[in-house]
Amino acid sequence: MVKRIVVGAHYGLKDWLAQRITAAVMAVYTLLLATRLLLGPTLDREVWRGLMSGTIMRFLTFLFIVCLCYHAWVGVRDIWMDYVKPTALRLTLHALTLLGLVGCAGWATRILWSI
Repeated sequence: MVKRIVVGAHYGLKDWLAQRITAAVMAVYTLLLATRLLLGPTLDREVWRGLMSGTIMRFLTFLFIVCLCYHAWVGVRDIWMDYVKPTALRLTLHALTLLGLVGCAGWATRILWSI
């Protein structure tokens, strides 16, 4: 019988795949937004409000924000896990990173919904 040594939190494939999916979602959103801005009328406040006032665009932008935060969480979490060895410091950095990302997502969503 082979005895495996259990190390870490076993994120592996799930988070690797999540990062690839969130990157693809963000790339598609960026291409759609860039195309819309380049081919549309000259960008000013009213054009931007009109673009962001639609339900579909708000949903896609919210999806982009969530994907960005999750993508950043996986990447930064892996950095903390790989390079910060003291457990208390690593957990503190995890908590601060998570709180910062949730705060940024909330702030971006508030801005999005206030348009």
